[in-house]
Amino acid sequence: MNVQIFIPCFIDQLYPNVAFNMVKVLRKAGCTVHYNASQTCCGQPAFNAGFHGEAKEVCTKFLQDFEGAEYIVAPSASCVGFVKNYYTQLFENSAYKNQALKIGTRIYEFSDFLVNVLKQVDFGASLEATATYHDSCAALRECKIKQEPRLLLSRVNGLELKEMNDVETCCGFGGTFAVKFEPISIAMGSQKINNASDTGATVLISTDMSCLMHIDGCAKHEGKNIQMMHLADVLASGWE
Repeated sequence: MNVQIFIPCFIDQLYPNVAFNMVKVLRKAGCTVHYNASQTCCGQPAFNAGFHGEAKEVCTKFLQDFEGAEYIVAPSASCVGFVKNYYTQLFENSAYKNQALKIGTRIYEFSDFLVNVLKQVDFGASLEATATYHDSCAALRECKIKQEPRLLLSRVNGLELKEMNDVETCCGFGGTFAVKFEPISIAMGSQKINNASDTGATVLISTDMSCLMHIDGCAKHEGKNIQMMHLADVLASGWE
């Protein structure tokens, strides 16, 4: 199966190993992975900040970059949720309307693609750790992903997964929300890391590095020793 990958800004600039590990897992699943090196941003930051005109230019490039791709897979529910749910609004009265509709049906968050398209859940991963999982708002509410990551993690040898309290509560990042409403954002992040720590977990896993980056900052501030791992990093763990 041919797959085009989209690498979000956060992953590209700060956490490139997540992208490499996603590619490793996709290849192990039998996919032929393609990367369009001219790709940039999905347009979400500008859109969320209210710059819809500027966002439309970036989103138009995204449509062009991925024109004709059968499947587009990304290690970020946030970016995927934006493309799925907001491109149709942005291009409602545009010549790109049909492209926007089509791309929304062809782009998948990583775990969603593995479980619901490839129908594969076991990749021979192993990680000796006690972990807890954070549902990002975008995964849960925009991509409707809940059980997929947990199913994949249940097949990781040596991994014990414990659910935290208020697991569906936002971590407080929310992009520019963390900047505009810093005290609220910090309080929400503190609550999340305390709930995670209460499980006894040494690892916190999610589909979104933006959430994990925020939670990691709160953890360091709170003096909590818990490691952040993207789902792709976990699924690529323990290989020869």
